[in-house]
Amino acid sequence: MSDLSGEIIDNRYQLIRQIANGGMASIYEAIDTRLDRKVAVKIMHPHLAADDAFVSRFIREAKAAAALSHPNIVAVQDQGWNQNGVPAVFLVMELIEGHTLREYLNERGRFEIKDAINYLTPILSALAAAHALGIVHRDVKPENILISKEGRIKIADFGLARGELIGSTMTAESSVILGSVSYLSPEQVQRGIADARSDVYAVGIVAFEMLTGEKPFIGDSPIQIAYMHVNQEIPSLRSKRKEVPEALDALIARATNRDPDKRPRNAGDFLAALEAISIELDPKKNQLKLDLDLPVEPIREKPRGKVKRKVEEVIEETAEVVEDTKSLKRTAEKKRKSSKRVRRNRKVAAVLAIALGIAGWYTLVGPGSRIVVPSTVGGSYNEAVSVFNPLGITNLIVEKRFDEDIAKGTIIESIPPGGGRIDSGASVTLIISKGPERYIIPTLKGLTPEAATSAILKFPLTVGNVAEAFNSEIPKGFVISSSPDAGLQVKRDAIVNLVVSKGVEVVATASYIGKSGEQALNELTDAGFNLETTYSFDEKVLTGAVVSQTPAGNASIPKGSTITLVVSKGSQYVYIPNIFSIEEIKAVRALKDLELKVVVKKLGSKTLKKVTNISPKVGSKVKRGSTVTITVG
Repeated sequence: MSDLSGEIIDNRYQLIRQIANGGMASIYEAIDTRLDRKVAVKIMHPHLAADDAFVSRFIREAKAAAALSHPNIVAVQDQGWNQNGVPAVFLVMELIEGHTLREYLNERGRFEIKDAINYLTPILSALAAAHALGIVHRDVKPENILISKEGRIKIADFGLARGELIGSTMTAESSVILGSVSYLSPEQVQRGIADARSDVYAVGIVAFEMLTGEKPFIGDSPIQIAYMHVNQEIPSLRSKRKEVPEALDALIARATNRDPDKRPRNAGDFLAALEAISIELDPKKNQLKLDLDLPVEPIREKPRGKVKRKVEEVIEETAEVVEDTKSLKRTAEKKRKSSKRVRRNRKVAAVLAIALGIAGWYTLVGPGSRIVVPSTVGGSYNEAVSVFNPLGITNLIVEKRFDEDIAKGTIIESIPPGGGRIDSGASVTLIISKGPERYIIPTLKGLTPEAATSAILKFPLTVGNVAEAFNSEIPKGFVISSSPDAGLQVKRDAIVNLVVSKGVEVVATASYIGKSGEQALNELTDAGFNLETTYSFDEKVLTGAVVSQTPAGNASIPKGSTITLVVSKGSQYVYIPNIFSIEEIKAVRALKDLELKVVVKKLGSKTLKKVTNISPKVGSKVKRGSTVTITVG
């Protein structure tokens, strides 16, 4: 598929650059011109767009991801067919700037155990949300797990997904071919069947690779690897890495069991078991979920010096013949008798004299004295000089011309051309390529539209559309950006579009005092504000409600401003509950749930101990964080 960078899809999405290219589609970084934000646009290859099965899979990816709203799943924002310009079936997604888990594995090798758990937790959290809706990914692998620059983990490419919400048109065979064989469960290989437990298996293989730095099975062909997955057990983690905890080894062994019934039922169960192991490994850890050319070879002429020497030799020989003829004459006069031989020699001498005279005129005075111009096309100026100088051609005139196909500094043609003749001292004109005709877009940011227009028109360029947009950095009436960007090289008559600032966008805020802090967070964030939230005890405001708001509500402030909310943690006091006769473990848990510290005094030898006394007494009002002593026996 040709690069579509620069195209506008659906009169809305401006494709900037290609960032990925696969067997089914290409992904571009793009600008949503309607909302002025960066997005990722996935465009199906044209040769596949005529295949209904592939188009169905493409649309199913959109539906699968759009049905899910989760911080660890790449959000799908739009899908359609480009009606104008280049025909294309496209999908618009959230742009994740970062790397894939595969790149991290290639660079790092195996992960530390705690790091592996920290990566697996959001992966399983996202899949748990999908499984809860009956959606199965079916292609979980490191290439489909993205890590943004901010550290947020995202699952992408629900192209093989299926479920009740999205339907299914793919065959079992096609799913096996399209899936990644190293992560396919045995049931997918054998029967083309996949459910939530198949995703669990794939995550288990990903976990194995993260913890050991290698895949469980390596073969000469995909079929051989698939056979291993069906007929062999996944090696134990501890056989590859002894420091792996036994509980984690057992969990990954369960997840990668060849029998689907012996695996966790779904990603939610897998996640719960993993979190339990994480707490066991580090009880003090605050468990947080992350849901939120060739050189010239000229034709060289024979040097003129050699020609002159040969002519001189012939003339000398002729002179000798002439002298001999004169001697014969004198002898004949003396003898007053001429023989036939003498008459013949006289004729030969006359013919030779005439021939040599003509040759000398041609070479020294006539057309033969002109120089043949060697061919220098395809070479450089310096190479041409090195060819011309020995021939006495020193008067070179250089002209330069733009050329889209011939590299800069290369001779395009000469006047006269190679093989032509010139008089000694005449000039040769060389036409040298200046390369493709390109002009650099000047820096226009911060200029007025008039000044920007003047800067553009200094070059053979055209000013295009002038759009307006809100901007918190560039003052109103000044240029925010240009398209193409400053510094890029463009052809003659290229169109340069401008975006001019409308200034800071001012938005009216509502008062959220007494309302839910979550509501305030969602609505103010959606309105384009930055939120800073702090928490404090309050005896009058319910837990989770807003106590105060800065700036106050019902005011118009610039979009992007920071609003500080103080959210209630509820009352600072709690009442000691009646936990008499309750088992020790349950009593301690109940008190800790009230944010109280617990000291346990044990009496007697009973295995199962129950509360016999509590201090302070039941019903006492104490501050959270106070110490409560219980006696069990």
